[in-house]
Amino acid sequence: MKKPFRTSLWVASTYFAEGLPYMIVRFMSSVFFTDMGVREALLGFINFLGIPWNLKFLWAPFLDIFGTKRGWMLKIQFLITVLVFVIAFFAGLVGNPDPGSILYIIAFLFVGLAFIAATNDISIDAYYLEGLTNKEDQAAYSGLRVMAYRIAVVYARSVLVAVAGFVNWFWSFSAGAATMLLFLLLHKFLLPKFEAERVKRHVAFAEVKRSFSESFLSYIRQEKFVLAILFAATYKLGDEILFSMNTPFLMRELAVTKTQLSWLAGIIGSLATIAGAMIGAWWIKKASLKRAIWPITIIMNVNILVYILLSELRPQAYTSGGLALIAGIYAYENFAANLGTPALMIYLMRLCNPAYKAAHFAIGSAVMSLGAIVLGGFAGIIVEQLGYTNLFIMGFIAAIPSMILLFFIPMHESDKK
Repeated sequence: MKKPFRTSLWVASTYFAEGLPYMIVRFMSSVFFTDMGVREALLGFINFLGIPWNLKFLWAPFLDIFGTKRGWMLKIQFLITVLVFVIAFFAGLVGNPDPGSILYIIAFLFVGLAFIAATNDISIDAYYLEGLTNKEDQAAYSGLRVMAYRIAVVYARSVLVAVAGFVNWFWSFSAGAATMLLFLLLHKFLLPKFEAERVKRHVAFAEVKRSFSESFLSYIRQEKFVLAILFAATYKLGDEILFSMNTPFLMRELAVTKTQLSWLAGIIGSLATIAGAMIGAWWIKKASLKRAIWPITIIMNVNILVYILLSELRPQAYTSGGLALIAGIYAYENFAANLGTPALMIYLMRLCNPAYKAAHFAIGSAVMSLGAIVLGGFAGIIVEQLGYTNLFIMGFIAAIPSMILLFFIPMHESDKK
């Protein structure tokens, strides 16, 4: 019998520890290099740091075959802590006579951190599925896991970026590393053991090969597999294209400072984020995924149209009226984007075979951002050639295929009313 408080505690702590490294790689790197004066075309390439999350299914089966998800999680989070401390050290050296070389070193470190952080996602998602084995529990705790993840997002955007604004980037990244260290120690003593240790037994090469093959083959044998994968790849595509250049857009086009960005995320963004995640999960539980996903999807995609309007009006953050308009749209952006996240996560979980939780969820979660990474990587070039408005229009167009696919994909409902 599960203990609800302890379950809630480990669900919240693990998903915070999943969200923070992701944000250090995907968001803080963008703010850092924007602050360092890197041009838009190169800033767009920062989106390629998301590639390890798209490739993680290639090594995800190792986590099913060797050791335990809990053991993997602890080892990986130790590596993340060390690497972020190293990034902090080099960030503290920027400003010397030759900062360019240091920026190259930091970029290289972010690449390594991206692969480790993606593996952290695999271990945590699989641990969640190992601990919560039935669909009702997965749905019940989905709001909490999304909320904890989004709190980590807000923490990185607000607290850590504020530290960079008020002090410097050395202390910002050091604070991120120290936070990961605290969660590593918490997990060492908090996490329940759901699995038997497998690392000490001999695993034949044939068994490894068979497990790899079956984990992928069992996934593609599912009903309407091609449509399901296309839906996963396009559901958040428009929203992710918007986010791909959101930081330089706010800082360079709308004159939002680092401290203002931290305030927007820390107060406005946090309330909107939590509201979107919790309402989305509650809506799905109340009405079922099949009934809730349509209105959720429409609300999520209208968000892109609002950003097109923002890019045309170009209010400036140094005026009170401009900052108020930016804050209002930023709030809706965070609410709408996070409203759709539980829907996609629950859908991906229902595609998982219990025997291959790590591999199947890794495949689904990797595919869901594939298009965004590819297009987002060249978003800076698009901005330099066509401007932000046309980039956001492309994002809305990219959101249309998922709405069409909603008519055809299987929902695997277990909670029909």
